[in-house]
Amino acid sequence: MGDLGELFHLGIPWWHLVVRAALIYVIFFIGLRLFGKRELGQFTTFDLVLVLLVANALQPAMTGPDNSITGGVIIVATLLIFNRGVAMLRSRWPAFDRLVEPPPTVLVHDGNLVKQNLDKEGLSVDDVEMAVREHGLDKMGDVGLAVLENDGSISVVGKGSAERFRRRRRVRFLKR
Repeated sequence: MGDLGELFHLGIPWWHLVVRAALIYVIFFIGLRLFGKRELGQFTTFDLVLVLLVANALQPAMTGPDNSITGGVIIVATLLIFNRGVAMLRSRWPAFDRLVEPPPTVLVHDGNLVKQNLDKEGLSVDDVEMAVREHGLDKMGDVGLAVLENDGSISVVGKGSAERFRRRRRVRFLKR
């Protein structure tokens, strides 16, 4: 029975685990932001392998010499609370939201590719052409607007679509 108690005995002070988890959260978040919007929306097998390896490499940095169940619970709770805090800050302060969430990027405007934005986001012309076809348009000249969204997806609106949407009846949403 004495060995069972060791499963819950912390190897380092609890606050070390909290600080380690918070720092790793911030570092990993910054790394994902530098990774780019495209990568978040188009997760490949190689990206999955990378995330798994990074997570495995970061685990010792979070736990340090502690391998107790209590330490694991503290780390998970810290990460969940920290993530919830970031979500709350994003909803309350638009400036913070803009800091952590990249703005949408225009890729095609009025049938013309915005080459510097493609280069900035690491996209090829083929990527944009594929999205145009997926949205039922035949050629780039038919595109009124194509945008790389925050989630990594590419939304496409055909020429003339804006007028059709402007004429639609607006729906009001009531706050509860």
